[in-house]
Amino acid sequence: MAKLRRETHTSISEASSLRLRAAWLYYNQGMTQKDVAEKLGISRSTVIRLLDEAMKRSEVQIWINEGIEDFIELAGQLEKAYGLDEAIIVPSPANTSAPAIAKAVGLALGQFLSEAIPENATIGVGWGRTMTASLASFRPPRRDNCKVVSLLGGIVAVHQTNPLDYTWRLASQLGAECYMFLAPLLVDSVETRKTLIEKCGLNTLYDLAEKLDIAIVSCGDIGPQSTSLSEGFISRQTLEELIDAGCVCDTMFNFLDKDGNSVEHPINQRVMSIDLETLKKAKHIVLASGGAQRAVAIQATIRRIGCNTLITDETAARALLALSNDCSAA
Repeated sequence: MAKLRRETHTSISEASSLRLRAAWLYYNQGMTQKDVAEKLGISRSTVIRLLDEAMKRSEVQIWINEGIEDFIELAGQLEKAYGLDEAIIVPSPANTSAPAIAKAVGLALGQFLSEAIPENATIGVGWGRTMTASLASFRPPRRDNCKVVSLLGGIVAVHQTNPLDYTWRLASQLGAECYMFLAPLLVDSVETRKTLIEKCGLNTLYDLAEKLDIAIVSCGDIGPQSTSLSEGFISRQTLEELIDAGCVCDTMFNFLDKDGNSVEHPINQRVMSIDLETLKKAKHIVLASGGAQRAVAIQATIRRIGCNTLITDETAARALLALSNDCSAA
């Protein structure tokens, strides 16, 4: 799986500035310009320009010496612990509610995608509050021959996190072909699911999903702040049944245990979504989710489908690192 390359990177905050990241790797870590370029997925000429600009702005002296390296070092530790190409970490908002964290991480996702999506790409997208929040900062140049493919079904009532709406808006801003998953999120039986896929045209989506260049997904925890519960997609009783079955994570409306395995519950057989085993074949997987309470869910998702670029906030990043250290100690 190849790392996405991008020539520019808009600062989300001082902590996520590509210029400071390049400067820190070069001056503090002693990496060569070539190594920095490969690490960040940019050209060597871009690294030279970034280092020169950092010196002119005196950012090497001011910001790196004032503790900004903590975030960059944390990103490096996450990359090593979870085998990531890149971890992008944003400061956790003062308001630690799920919507506030989703907005912060979503804005970072939108900026990343604005710069990272190449031409001729087939892009699979999930849904959720974080994904919807990314639209506010998604300002890509027009890209030729791109396709945006919805990875799961929709809902009857209009919600802010309607997956079909997100897919359409993302494709429209990109100027891409749009492939909608025109089916309900949940169906009544395995037989209905099979019929919709094989006889109602959804097989086109499944064929496209086999060859994704980029998959963009989020994940949710299973608990009081669960998006699936708060948005009314599952009942309180179903939530309790999932918890009893060992569920800690909702990824693409697939319910997983802490090891990334699907839990034994009928709902997993009735969801209209691209199979996670297919999703993990994507050349580059972008996972965006935040909040310390979601660290276990993020880890489970990585274990199930992998991850190239992780976009999260500081509290989740530190919790993920603690989980990794606990596993190593065990």
